[in-house]
Amino acid sequence: MHTIQLPQGPLHYRDQGQGKPIVFVHGLLVSGSLWQSVIDRMPEGVRCVAPDWPLGSHTAPMNDDADLSPEGIAAMVADFLEALDLRDVTLVGNDSGGAICQVVMTRHADRVGRVVLTTCDAFDVFPPKLFAYLSLLVKMPFLVPVVAKLLAAVPPLRRLKTSYGLVSRMPIDDTLVDAWIAPSANDPKIRRDLVKFIAGVSPRVTEEAAQRFGDVKVPVLVAWTPEDPSFPMRLADKLVATLPRATLSTIDRSYVFSALDRPDRVAELVGSFVWDTPAM
Repeated sequence: MHTIQLPQGPLHYRDQGQGKPIVFVHGLLVSGSLWQSVIDRMPEGVRCVAPDWPLGSHTAPMNDDADLSPEGIAAMVADFLEALDLRDVTLVGNDSGGAICQVVMTRHADRVGRVVLTTCDAFDVFPPKLFAYLSLLVKMPFLVPVVAKLLAAVPPLRRLKTSYGLVSRMPIDDTLVDAWIAPSANDPKIRRDLVKFIAGVSPRVTEEAAQRFGDVKVPVLVAWTPEDPSFPMRLADKLVATLPRATLSTIDRSYVFSALDRPDRVAELVGSFVWDTPAM
């Protein structure tokens, strides 16, 4: 793990390999560890960078005044690329991280050469219906430590449809989930960062990004899981229809966390896209 100081605060990140840069953007209440099995299967000649974005499972709190709305996190992605002087970057997003990538590619695309959107929020879905209750955590913040501590103390709660129960077809290793839950369960500043992001989650963000899709010049791979219960294929089809240089691939036998269910397939798709697709 490495650490870099950004205007928003310290950011931990994994950095593996050498070559064409690929930066991974995870979603809510997971960390960059989500991508490790994919990174381990990537071909030679790529540099895989997987930060722990401040979405509730990070271990270093951000500055008190940091903007951690989805738009703020998108600006943070751009700041991170600049701080590491990464160019012609392939961004890979998943879940709410895919929504962040859509904001990056429509507002902060200077250092972005390609984008891979694995199953994620888009258009009118941000968040999915099963997770609409998250807005209550903003209105009643006293519930945040209660929910976080319950998830940490009662493992069966993690398998509910409204937590980690529908993100992966295969059971997620308890050690991994423990690491995702512990920061928000134990640190009030991490919970503060989490609530800041949740407060900004709205279809307004993804719809506004979609209005700019016609101006997106970079190639986009939409890598979708048709069996996922939260993000229907209509979102993938609409992304491909509205992004000028988008193509569609599917990942079977997987839910939204395809990086866990099918790391082989995700690595194959991302690796081929990086090597076979000219940036612009």
